[in-house]
Formats: sequence, structure tokens, C-alpha cells
Amino acid sequence: MDEIQPEQERNLIDLAQQLDTGNMLGYASAFVEDLRNGFDAVNLEAFPWLKDLQGVPWTGVLCLGMGGSAAGGEFLSTLAAHHGNRPIVVQRDYDLPAWFDASWLVLATSHSGNTEETVQATEEALGLGATVIVIATGGILAGLAETSEQCYLIPSVGGQPPRTAFGHIFSRQHACMEALGILPKQQAELREAMLERLAQINRQFDVLSDPEGDIALLAATMIDHPLSVIGPTELTPALNRFKNQINENAARFMRVGVLPEMNHNESVAWGGIGNDGDSTNEDHVLLFLTWAQMQPRVQQRLNWMVAHSPTELAWNLTGEGESLLEVLLYHCIIMDWLSITLALLHGKNPETVLPIDSLKNHLQSVQ
Repeated sequence: MDEIQPEQERNLIDLAQQLDTGNMLGYASAFVEDLRNGFDAVNLEAFPWLKDLQGVPWTGVLCLGMGGSAAGGEFLSTLAAHHGNRPIVVQRDYDLPAWFDASWLVLATSHSGNTEETVQATEEALGLGATVIVIATGGILAGLAETSEQCYLIPSVGGQPPRTAFGHIFSRQHACMEALGILPKQQAELREAMLERLAQINRQFDVLSDPEGDIALLAATMIDHPLSVIGPTELTPALNRFKNQINENAARFMRVGVLPEMNHNESVAWGGIGNDGDSTNEDHVLLFLTWAQMQPRVQQRLNWMVAHSPTELAWNLTGEGESLLEVLLYHCIIMDWLSITLALLHGKNPETVLPIDSLKNHLQSVQ
């Protein structure tokens, strides 16, 4: 299929009908309902074994996973640092950390259940006597729960690409951590109010309902420019998932910067003030992910960056919500709609990930 150029002025509805054969826009529309269903699915009645794991003095939780299946672990890690009672650490690899022992609870997540890095690390953890909770739709990981007394399964929902299943996966992960008392339990009425607000935002950003709105405008701005996203430490999982969604859905690179750390090095590369020579970053689209409860000094650092940015193509995407959890999910909604819209404007089917498929085929051939 020939690449569709933006100057052809094909509207987004036409592009979606032609290119979105995998229903990626439909999955974005269902995000909040996926969250609601996942939060409701995990409780002590549905999984009585959770009672046996309550009160165990775990050193912490090690989250095993890759790609979209690992993203939820990073969100959990940030929430634990914000208001949890023990560390949650993410491991994206075949092997366990050298310090790992059976005092750590393992949360192994793979949408397919067959992610080879996650399977190998999970089997190693079980071999060391660790307790493992698996979140998967099936596959080898789900099978481990049938063969090991130390392994428990929380089934997820299949039939879609892993990166579109974040709502299914993360809500189950979060509800599991709540049930075990590792993260504080959100009151039912507060959760429902949060989900209603997020659903309203999701409808607002639906580009098929508003093909000339802010999401479409921002995506059109991003077409011919390098992309960067910057935000505070507590929004790091949203920054990284933003990059990953842009990578997979739109087949574009995106640079990530985290405040305040980037001010101690990357600020010089951005330029804009006090640099010898001309800045090379005037053509960047620079997105700032923020929220109302940023640390005051970090907010001042961001204000300085905005004032001295070398590019005029800068957007502040302020996450709305009454908690860090809600703000992170708000940013997820923006990034999903934005990355899919950018893919359509580039003439790309947002579902296709041919290089990943090719790599997986290669790895299977050399086993």
C-alpha cells in the first residue's frame, strides 16, 4: 500500500476505515471499561488463595514482564514509591537479579503467557522456592499454575495486541496488590467516581467523534518533526509507555526526559540559552507531561525549561485527576489516542509490528 501523505487531506474517519483493520481505535474506546472489569475481577471471593498470601512479610514484589505486559509493573512501582508499604521492582529480562530470594513475591505478567524472557525468569524463581502470581491469558505461564503449588493464576482477557490490553492487565495487577495490602485499597465510591471521570475524558479524546480536535491537531503537528516527551519522576511510567506506544503504533522514535535528573545533563543538549553556536532542536515537538501535585522545585525547573525551550512546538499535557493513579491513567488515554492518530496520518496500520514479528520468528528458528 502506498504511503498516504497528510497533504492529501484525507480525513481521519476515512483513514481509520482504510487502515485500522485491527480495531485499535475500538480498543482505545474500551480502555476505561477494561479497567473497571479488571478491578472488579480480582477479589478474595474470586481468588480465595489471596487470603493465604495476606500478611506474609514479603521483602517486596518483583514484577517480571516485557513490553506492554511489563508496563503495569512500572506503574505499580511508582505508586508503591508514592504510597505503598514495600518496594515493587520491575525486571525486564531472562534472568533474576543477583539479590533475589524467596522472600520476594513474584508477579509474572505476559499477555500471551509465552513471552520467553518472562517464562524463563519465572521458572527460575519457582526453582528458588519463590511464590509467584501469574497474570496471563494462557500459555506456558498459565500452565505453571497447574503444576506448581507455589504458583497462582489470575486470568486476563485475550484476543487483542498486548499494548491494547493494558487496561485488562494493569487493573488486575493493581487489584491484586490492593488485596494483599501492598498498595492501599481505593474506596469503591472513589474508584467509581474516578472511572466515570476517565470515561468522560476518553469520550472527549475520541478522534472519530472529534476528528478536528486537540488530539488530531497535535498529531498533525508531530508528523514531520522529531519527538520528545518530558515529565517529573512520578510520571516516569507514563513517559515510557508514551514512547512505547509511539514506537509500536506509529513506528516513530521518541526521546524521554525525566525531571529533575535531565536538568543535570540533558539541558545542555537542548540548548536555548547560554550555548555556543545555534541549537539543533528548533524543529522538535516537545511534550511536557505534568500534573497539579508536582514537587514545587520540579515545577520551577519545568517552568524554566518552558521559558528557554529552543522549539516553539511545545505542548503542556496536564494530567487531570484526584490521585496519582488517576493522573497516570489520564495520560494513558491521551497517549493511546495520539499514537494511533499519528499512525493513521502516516498511512500506517497502527496494529502492525512487522519487525517484532520478524524477530520472534528468527528466535524460534534458532532455538
